[in-house]
Amino acid sequence: LKPADAIHDTLAPIYQTIRILTGELPGESTLIGFAGAPWTVATYMIAGRGTPDQAPAHALKDADRAVFDALIDRLTEATILYLSAQIDAGAEVVKLFDSWAGSLRGQDFDDYCLAPTERIVTALKASHPDTPIIAFPREAGDRYQGFAKATGADCVALDNSVDAGWAAAHVQKDGCVQGNLASSHMVTGGQDLVDETRRIVKAFANGPHIFNLGHGITPDANPDNVQLMMDTVRDMA
Repeated sequence: LKPADAIHDTLAPIYQTIRILTGELPGESTLIGFAGAPWTVATYMIAGRGTPDQAPAHALKDADRAVFDALIDRLTEATILYLSAQIDAGAEVVKLFDSWAGSLRGQDFDDYCLAPTERIVTALKASHPDTPIIAFPREAGDRYQGFAKATGADCVALDNSVDAGWAAAHVQKDGCVQGNLASSHMVTGGQDLVDETRRIVKAFANGPHIFNLGHGITPDANPDNVQLMMDTVRDMA
């Protein structure tokens, strides 16, 4: 394997893009950098593509734990360097996407989602103590509870399978939460979008909350629906 810092040659265009955006964005806009979390990146590396159940990664993990642990360790080190470079280039907040965290169970969740996240957060806080860090262990279910305390993340992003009322009581008590409108509303729009947006804003009204979708926006989203969502949130501010 190449040393972890070899990533910078390949990723230099991303750092340059961040520098350009830093100079062009209005002052009221916050530039958020991001990276895939080690487990999620490993699932793509091992399978060579996205898979519905992450079976190839689970197979390697179960067949050769030493090799898999070494891969996660190297990815964790590279992720620290990658996000540090984004911050140095101008990112004001960084977000760690563990899109397939929900496929991990029990000790595997602790070892391959929680522990790498904690290591990344600790390292970034040591080098960039003033940069907020958002962690997104997608589909973590009840493992969202206590995730911020266990990892040191400043904010925990929630997918749309999480009930906002439950999250307000069990996750937001530890700090900021982000989310969690279903991306499908950006396609369908209408009053359902408005009602669900209002419900989420109200559920999290008593603590720090960054309104967002529960996952990425899809290619078939209607920009008018995105605007409607934003207007609804701002009207409630």
